Amino acid sequence: MGIVRAAEDVEGAVVAGAAGGGGGGGGGEVTAPLLLRQHKQGRGDEEKIQDDAGGDGGGRRGGGGGGSMSMLMLSTAVAVCGSFEFGTCVGYSAPTQSGIVDEVGLSISQFALFGSVLTIGAMIGAVTSGRLADFLGRKMTMRISATICIFGWLSLHLAKGVIMLYFGRILLGFSTGILSYVVPVFIAEIAPKNLRGGLATSNQLLICSGSSATYIIGALVAWRNLVLVGIVPCVLLLTGLLFIPESPRWLANVGREKEFHASLQMLRGEDADVSEEAVEIKEYIESLHRFPKARVQDLFLRKNIYVVTVGVGLMIFQQLGGINGVGFYASSIFTSAGFSGKLGTILIGIIQIPITLFGAILMDKSGRRVLLMVSASGTFLGCFLTGISFYLKAQGLFSEWVPELALTGILVYIGAYSIGMGPVPWVVMSEIFSIDMKAIGGSLVTLVSWLGSFAISYSFSFLMD
Repeated sequence: MGIVRAAEDVEGAVVAGAAGGGGGGGGGEVTAPLLLRQHKQGRGDEEKIQDDAGGDGGGRRGGGGGGSMSMLMLSTAVAVCGSFEFGTCVGYSAPTQSGIVDEVGLSISQFALFGSVLTIGAMIGAVTSGRLADFLGRKMTMRISATICIFGWLSLHLAKGVIMLYFGRILLGFSTGILSYVVPVFIAEIAPKNLRGGLATSNQLLICSGSSATYIIGALVAWRNLVLVGIVPCVLLLTGLLFIPESPRWLANVGREKEFHASLQMLRGEDADVSEEAVEIKEYIESLHRFPKARVQDLFLRKNIYVVTVGVGLMIFQQLGGINGVGFYASSIFTSAGFSGKLGTILIGIIQIPITLFGAILMDKSGRRVLLMVSASGTFLGCFLTGISFYLKAQGLFSEWVPELALTGILVYIGAYSIGMGPVPWVVMSEIFSIDMKAIGGSLVTLVSWLGSFAISYSFSFLMD
């Protein structure tokens, strides 16, 4: 679940090239005042990039026309099959724990590794995703990721022992790391600015829908059959990629001029005038190339150390809040509290989608700090209620209250996390790094997120035991 939230709002960071873990609420772009405070030199180029990034021109021309929407909508619909796939990969372990443990005979430590090994694969995928997408193209990268996902799901379906289970989860994690980068990048690169926010929300919604579908269906079917929920979006993605154009920005970046213009024309409509937008895209790429190549050690320069501290610090607090423990092992938490594990995971699946939409609406209306403070207070309350329920159970007090108190605490925790502590750290990260440091800064923050995710998801079963 923490991975889901990370993925939902990292679009602003990954568009600039971060090899990252995650799709955007509002506010993914870097704002001029932040840039001016962080990087006063090179002001002209950065302000120009703010104006050009994301296809601003397309919002003023044919990209918004009703007759030119079909290919853009089809391309987005195909890409977000990868978002749905992401959600199914992350949500798979929560409703399947009892079935896998009983049938395969896993110990606590073995299932803890099964749940958390996804993040190891995801770290590898996230680190390599940027280079793969830049070298092979956005479509080919999605195609490779979907293919690897299918092999991962088949490995789980056919597993007779723990090795095949681990192997399948690592493959799914690797694909998840790639999809978390390339899908929001592709959507941001094909969309005109006036539609980018809405299309980015579709990425966010489909990730959440994939997780919710896995929670709900997983409570009703056997764990081997649940694999089909993950295979179907892969097949749809592979099929759909045959009918949509490549990202015009990537084509322009690699110098494929004819294909660049053809792709842009397809996305904006046959009758749209794309000449001005094509010029703006080329100017944006040229401006970006004028920045010196950032190095890891540049992150620790005095001018950057504050934003690095903020970005990394928010991610550490996000992960130490324990969201991946709750998300990966929700069923066992409910069962331990005396509540139906299946019903509990179904309820989580049901509330995720409306809360995710509500959080996306609040993102720009309420401000980042307010959302963080409200969300942190809510997650504290949810954890406190759940902790009280287990304390009462251990002391043999008010036993009839324990299941309802645990359920209330978990649902409050999930809801509060979804509106703030989940998405906001990623949005803040995408806003505070200057253009030239955005990719490498985003990579560092994303790596911290995956490491924290592994630590929490692996240790949680032992702590519960």
